[in-house]
Amino acid sequence: MRANFHARIFAMLLILVLALPFCPSLAEISMASTDPERRDEEESTGAAEDEDTGAQIAPIIKLEEVAVTTGEEEEDALLDLKAKLYRFDKEGNQWKERGHGSIKLLKHKETGKVRIVMRQAKTLKICANHYVFPEIKLQEHAGNEKSCVWHAPDFSDGEVKDEMFAIRFGSVENCKNFMESVEKIAESLGKNDEKESKEATEAAGLLDSLTVSKSKTEEVAPEEATVAAAEKKEKKSETVTD
Repeated sequence: MRANFHARIFAMLLILVLALPFCPSLAEISMASTDPERRDEEESTGAAEDEDTGAQIAPIIKLEEVAVTTGEEEEDALLDLKAKLYRFDKEGNQWKERGHGSIKLLKHKETGKVRIVMRQAKTLKICANHYVFPEIKLQEHAGNEKSCVWHAPDFSDGEVKDEMFAIRFGSVENCKNFMESVEKIAESLGKNDEKESKEATEAAGLLDSLTVSKSKTEEVAPEEATVAAAEKKEKKSETVTD
């Protein structure tokens, strides 16, 4: 057994001696880790192995461009401000946040109508959508110069609802700008309504006068016809007498 043990040790030593020339020394290992040129060569070799072969893979599904419409293509933006919108919940008797985003005053290019539209910043979901009308009234909210409130028949949920809105801007100037712009448009609409009402009244009066004149003409016409017939009859009688 002792002979076998010594034989095994001798065999292991022989293997180590034969393999020693092929093993890198500690100095070589240290140089490989610290030498920048050698390290760059190794990295470039690895990069070359990972280099793109230039092969192109066609996509399985081809996506086509789709035109997205917002409904604002036929309108001009008169005002565009960042703000946070709230609506008053009548059932809960409290204010609830409606959304944070951009509120606009949009004027239609053909009809000239102006509406208030607000979309949420990330989802672009509409949280306010109604026309500016002559009776709209905006007022400062609870002594906060950056906020204002108003009532309006809103259509943002797909059906007309009477809503009470409160909006808060980042500055007093933006709030005043919004309020003054809406009030100016409402005042202009009120003047247009008065003008149209006046024109309609004048047109109705003119129509009434024309109707009265026509009636008088129709009343006079039979009288003239009667007189003419009497004169004609009188002339005939004079001719017979002669």
